[in-house]
Amino acid sequence: MLSIRNLSKSYRKGEVKAVDDLTLEVPAGQIFGFLGPNGAGKTTTIKMVVGLLRPDSGSITVDGVDVLKQPLEAKRLIGFVPDYPELYPKLTGLEYLNFIGDVYGIPTDLRRRRLGELLEMFGLQDVLRDLIQTYSHGMKQKLAVIGAVLPDPALLILDEPMTGLDPKSSILFKDLMRRRCDEGKAVFFSTHVLDVAERVCDRVAIINRGRLVADGTMEELRAKARGQTTLERIFLELTEAAEGEEAEGR
Repeated sequence: MLSIRNLSKSYRKGEVKAVDDLTLEVPAGQIFGFLGPNGAGKTTTIKMVVGLLRPDSGSITVDGVDVLKQPLEAKRLIGFVPDYPELYPKLTGLEYLNFIGDVYGIPTDLRRRRLGELLEMFGLQDVLRDLIQTYSHGMKQKLAVIGAVLPDPALLILDEPMTGLDPKSSILFKDLMRRRCDEGKAVFFSTHVLDVAERVCDRVAIINRGRLVADGTMEELRAKARGQTTLERIFLELTEAAEGEEAEGR
């Protein structure tokens, strides 16, 4: 579903390597966790996948569509929730969702049916006609999630999606991600909440300083991390080992 090949991105005229020769494969039917310390390159990678940043080198395809060569076709396949959603404050929630529906060309009847299910799931029915500027952070996060899922994209990309969601919404959202993957779609999400990633993800990739440290199922990562049992311990073991190897190579 998502193929990232030899992806690199630098800042400050090449002085800072944010993403360094990253290669990942995210198959259809999987929830794929993308983990790393602060500054590891997660958000930079995601911004390149969704077309907000242009890579220095490498390729990205979504369901066979090249993100760089066919940007509009690729964006039609993607639903995206950034870590801090920038919504239109002077629109109501309903106006914003109808705007998303118009952009993606979703027929009115289908739009109403999908919105009915999603609004009930996240409990936004009562504030739908209020201006977005009156929403709390959690309500904005829910609205952003609904807008991303509304077009029924093949690939859902999420940067810290649980931030601001209440416990009930978090549970329902996890169920929603699983149902989408059961339908043959894919979810790619970044998070710092490692216990959530451990419970939810079919596969996990860990990056550090822009480089891939590990990629595999929990069983495969446990084997690589000398028998560590939790994702938190695996994460610490592998990132510290990678930093040690990098220091030795200098």
